[in-house]
Amino acid sequence: MTCFHCGLPVLEPGRHRAFLLGAERELCCAGCEAVASTIAAGGFERYYESRTRAPSPQPRQAEIPQIAEPKSGEASLILERITCGACLWLIEQVLRRLSGVTSAHVNFTTQRAQVAWDPSRTSLAKVIAAVRGVGYDACPYEPRRHEERERRERRAELWRLFVAAFGAMQVMMYAFPAYVGEVSLSDMQLMRWAGLVITLPVLAFACRPFFAGARRELANGRLGMDTPIALGLAGGFAASAWATLTATGEVYFDSISMLAFLLLAARFAEGTLRRRAARALDPLLSGVSQEDIPVGKILTVAPGQRFPADGVVESGRSSADESLLTGESRPVPKGAGDRVVGGSVNLEQPLAMRVTHAGADTQAAAIARLAERAAATRPRLVEAADRVARVLTPVVIAGAALAWLYSGNPWVAVAVLVVTCPCALALAAPVVLTRAAGQLLAGGALLTRSRALEALASVTDVVIDKTGTLTEGRLALKRTHLLGKLGERECLALAASLEASSRHPIARAFPGIDTVPVEARHAVGEGIEARVDGRLVRIGSQDFCGALCSSRRDDSQCSVFLADESGWLAAFELEDQLRLDAKRVIEEMAQAGLAVHLASGDTPEAAGAVAARLGVARWQGGMTPQAKHDYVARLQAGGSVVAMIGDGVNDAPVLARADVSFAMGAGADAAQLKADVVLTGNRLDAILGSFSLSKKAMRVVRQNLGWALAYNAVALPLAAAGWIGPWEAALFMGASSAAVLLNASRPLAGASSWKASSFSSLSRSSSYS
Repeated sequence: MTCFHCGLPVLEPGRHRAFLLGAERELCCAGCEAVASTIAAGGFERYYESRTRAPSPQPRQAEIPQIAEPKSGEASLILERITCGACLWLIEQVLRRLSGVTSAHVNFTTQRAQVAWDPSRTSLAKVIAAVRGVGYDACPYEPRRHEERERRERRAELWRLFVAAFGAMQVMMYAFPAYVGEVSLSDMQLMRWAGLVITLPVLAFACRPFFAGARRELANGRLGMDTPIALGLAGGFAASAWATLTATGEVYFDSISMLAFLLLAARFAEGTLRRRAARALDPLLSGVSQEDIPVGKILTVAPGQRFPADGVVESGRSSADESLLTGESRPVPKGAGDRVVGGSVNLEQPLAMRVTHAGADTQAAAIARLAERAAATRPRLVEAADRVARVLTPVVIAGAALAWLYSGNPWVAVAVLVVTCPCALALAAPVVLTRAAGQLLAGGALLTRSRALEALASVTDVVIDKTGTLTEGRLALKRTHLLGKLGERECLALAASLEASSRHPIARAFPGIDTVPVEARHAVGEGIEARVDGRLVRIGSQDFCGALCSSRRDDSQCSVFLADESGWLAAFELEDQLRLDAKRVIEEMAQAGLAVHLASGDTPEAAGAVAARLGVARWQGGMTPQAKHDYVARLQAGGSVVAMIGDGVNDAPVLARADVSFAMGAGADAAQLKADVVLTGNRLDAILGSFSLSKKAMRVVRQNLGWALAYNAVALPLAAAGWIGPWEAALFMGASSAAVLLNASRPLAGASSWKASSFSSLSRSSSYS
């Protein structure tokens, strides 16, 4: 059997595989598996159809540059051979120091890395090679492969746990007579040899992850959680083996086997809870087809099936369940011309859809990338705990050595190494943060940075934009005021021509009649200008248009003006409806003690009218993007922790400035890229849920960190004093990790009671109000 990718012999059939051309293919090594998976993920499987034969075997380094690169310069990688948080920290540091990598974040809960790089300086192949260079494996995330990897890992964990349990029971059976009665020296020596023989496979097979992890840590000059455990197990076995060979002293094969079983049981329970928490985000990644579906292709989606891509309904009537993306549990009607979102479910009748975006370009994929980025970042409190955990390991090893020297008993050192393993400290936050992100997403709030949870829990002031945030953003033309020589139809045609290139809500207020193609220039936060029939025309704010015709009008009723070089042409009176939940959300924020501010680029009269209707005492209109930025900066200078809620391009600077920021799901891409939370369902009440959930999540994180630190502070001196034996140490260590995980698995209040409305597209827009 030869490798499907490179043609080398497959020495271990079944170990390395990839799903290629509709079937599982055998590969010779992890390198070919990574390359083949990358080719498949990039949509280049036809390479294997076009070649006439597998390439001649070449050195592994020669294959790496042939990897098909993702267009975005960004990838989510599955990490393998991970045993503890120190492994992930090491991988993150290696990736961040790799030339050309712009960002790298590793998530302990999902055991995936989110990596972005400059394609002109490095490549995905080099990123994977860097991970492999420190003893781990990596490959592009693909749901089917991820599920297979989890099944394989779980099967291996169960086998190791079984071997350790069986060995512990057998060794305890041989050790029991020595504890309860007189045994002859010859029988005692026989039992010692039996214990050694049975304990050997427990260490060699069941405990292999501990020793492999310790070897990688030492090879990379970093001490993690596996090193103290491996030292304890190896030291205890070596001392007992020497006692058996020399027929002197005590043996503790029973304690070693029981210790191995308890450690593996704790790690198995930890992995089970970690995988359960990680599944909260996986449906997003698996809901969209990974196939390379051509844009424009017509597909028929049967009832009960997921839409494999984003598209537009061509024919048929049905409804869709979009709760995966928006948190909205009610079906959304779909008919000809309606947009459908990849990953949502067709409920009733067959629909014919035309594909507009597929694979990595779908909205679900964009949301999944943001969610993965959030899961891979950590609040400052958690980063501080990680630093403590890294420092604790060498302290533990030094303490164990001193305890051995002082007591003369190697088992005291083993107990110190095991009981103070900083597993609980490493587990204290990741599971909580991943579950919080999953619950927020289920309620219609996509967390894009986990650090936002820390800021959300301490917000004092909320600054809200008006247009498209407090209002529906569906502006309609109420009245046209003619100010120049042109008629109403001509003014509307000019306005529609200029606004045709914009996706801002204002642009939709002008009918597309008699439009002419123009090369429009957008002035962010002010308006649009273009040359039409040889003259310069502007549409936008009063100041923006007034600068063109060197005059000013005093018109408080209108927010959009039209002018050319000869003077004013028209003023447009627009109207926009408040969101149904806006008043209630503002009132509940105020009741919670939050200071609410309205900051709008619209006219002061329009902003004041909305503020009066909503009961907002602190408001300001006619604000430029810089004015909004400065407004938030002044609040922060006064000691306030500010949350900003906006939707347009002009909100991007202030969203980046705020301590924590929200962007509407129908807002501009620039705003969403700067925001910490994206409201996928465009419902403001999702913000209330995020405030309450963040407080609960950070409280649980602090409880876990406090418990883990207190446990280690108490356990270390007790073990050093000889009051805790090796297997008792394993029990206490496992109980500590279990306590942290159970506390992290408690329901997080505040996210399950609020649901978002129908999904709106993540669209680009220009903004000047």
